[in-house]
Amino acid sequence: MGTSYQGIMGAPVTPFTKDNKVDLETFAKQVNFLIGQGVPMIAHPMHIGESVSLTREEQKALAKCLIETAAGRVPVFVNVSSAGTDVALDLARYCEKEGATGIVLLPPYYWRPDQKDAIDHFTHVGGNIEIKMIAYNNVNAVHIEIGHDTLAHLIERLPNFVGLKDASFHMKYFTDACRISSELSPEFSVYTGVEYLLPSIPLGGAGAFSACAEVAPKFTLKLYETCVKGDFAAARPMQYKMSRLLNLLMQIYPSTIKYAMDVMGRPVGETRQPIPHLDEKAKKEVRDSLAAFGILEDEPHGW
Repeated sequence: MGTSYQGIMGAPVTPFTKDNKVDLETFAKQVNFLIGQGVPMIAHPMHIGESVSLTREEQKALAKCLIETAAGRVPVFVNVSSAGTDVALDLARYCEKEGATGIVLLPPYYWRPDQKDAIDHFTHVGGNIEIKMIAYNNVNAVHIEIGHDTLAHLIERLPNFVGLKDASFHMKYFTDACRISSELSPEFSVYTGVEYLLPSIPLGGAGAFSACAEVAPKFTLKLYETCVKGDFAAARPMQYKMSRLLNLLMQIYPSTIKYAMDVMGRPVGETRQPIPHLDEKAKKEVRDSLAAFGILEDEPHGW
């Protein structure tokens, strides 16, 4: 599938200082690191970035920092998802004014609207901005699926609707999303929620929103490139290794990712409440696993 935005979508964590303030200086280092490693797109703040624990002022400051730091080197998308449609639109307009490539948007939190109301939510936000929009299907988080009919309707109605992040991890849903979008808009991108690239790329998947690029960017990009080349025999053991890495990093999400970054010499502070921090046993498992996976040896250390 030919897509305008394809590859690995970097999804940074949000760094915090010891007194629990957003650390914009470290965030900028993180953006520069991902771009320098070859990550072709960035989206923030996703749930890995503790989006639901940020104030509106913090979200705007981080969006501005992302846009200014990237400085046009890669496309940047800002997650503006909110329980309130007009609240999401306000942040989307701010990001448009500041120069973002586009936004990421979930169905509304909490309210569990039907498909008609979900369509109204996406069209009200996406139809009142000119920058790009990526919809985010995550039924486990918001308890409403972006139905395939809804997806088709939005593709046909919104010319700036360019992609779907699918975190359902359901092969039938993903397959039909790729089929429908390829029929209606060959440039449309369908991403997996994290790096399950070998199952998704042969179906027409455009790539993945990445949790692992924070820790192992070289390996993450290599897996994507191997899948795109169609060398599935080589990609299979890489995907198995990626699955093991994901199982490790998702244990106490995103605390495990933040600690793994610290091990790699890229400290970003702790998570905010109510996300628990790692105890010494969990930290040892992270260190031992990164060594066993070859990440300590093969991946860059520091910024």
